Amino acid sequence: MVEKTLEQNEIDALFEAATTQKLRSDRDDPRPRVIPYLYSSAGQISTDQLRAISLLNDQFARNLTHNLAAWLRTRFQVNLVSAEQIPFNEFLLRIPEISYVASVRLEPLGALSVLQFDLGLAPPTIDLLLGGEGQDGPLRELTDIEESILASVIEVVCRELTAAWQTVGLSFNFERRQMQTQVARIMSVNEKTLCLSFEIRMPHSSGLLNLAFPAIVANTILRRLTSDWGRRRRHAPETRERIEAAVRRIHFGGSLQLPAVRIPASDFENLKPGSLIRFALPSHSKPEWRVGGQTIASAQAIRLGSHRAVRLDSLPTRGESS
Repeated sequence: MVEKTLEQNEIDALFEAATTQKLRSDRDDPRPRVIPYLYSSAGQISTDQLRAISLLNDQFARNLTHNLAAWLRTRFQVNLVSAEQIPFNEFLLRIPEISYVASVRLEPLGALSVLQFDLGLAPPTIDLLLGGEGQDGPLRELTDIEESILASVIEVVCRELTAAWQTVGLSFNFERRQMQTQVARIMSVNEKTLCLSFEIRMPHSSGLLNLAFPAIVANTILRRLTSDWGRRRRHAPETRERIEAAVRRIHFGGSLQLPAVRIPASDFENLKPGSLIRFALPSHSKPEWRVGGQTIASAQAIRLGSHRAVRLDSLPTRGESS
């Protein structure tokens, strides 16, 4: 008995024939395909929603980086580390024994989320706000004054979260700090939560900022986010008319001025009232009417009743640069 060795092209042809036959049989089978449903996957956040969440919170991280760096007057870097769906009890296990945990209310839904801030970041942050250089300190509980100062930082974090999530109409409102024994009462321990983790880096320390809120809330809002994102929405005709009418009432700054000229610095040395400065312009040069820094037309200054006015001489041709 002689064994036959298949070449690679023959193997590829066999696999292609088998796949084609399976696809043909699936199309010819009129029966609906039935897929088992896993109740454990109910409320699971989809990949598209997680991608949208990541994009939103990348924006939050950038804004928080710029604003807190300017406020603290030091290098401050925030990066999104992960966005994942985990049970609330697993999130609780990740909270260090000494940590700053606060409840944040999500409006207009009235739901509560949990914000956890590593206390290792507290000493340099408080030191900077009190005029210091942001030196690191030992990990310990906060005093009442320090807790009040750190609360102002958490309010800034919530404000930037609201700005990032305004696309879905969700606002984050800082409530108060929660003790470790109280955190487990905010949500059911088996509640599926969306956990966002951010890394914060400062010159002398680094730590994590974690946020967890109910996934059922996320699904309600993010379903609208993923369906509307990337798709331009057309306004109704009456809405467009109202927008155009409002735009026509906008006031722009305008000026009538001669074209720009270059003047030697020596002409400014002995300036006094009555001095004359020669412009390197022909005597027949016409002023330009500019709006928002853009040249609209050549024009002349005239009087209209008791007011100054502009008479347009010529408009620039289409495509002409100003």
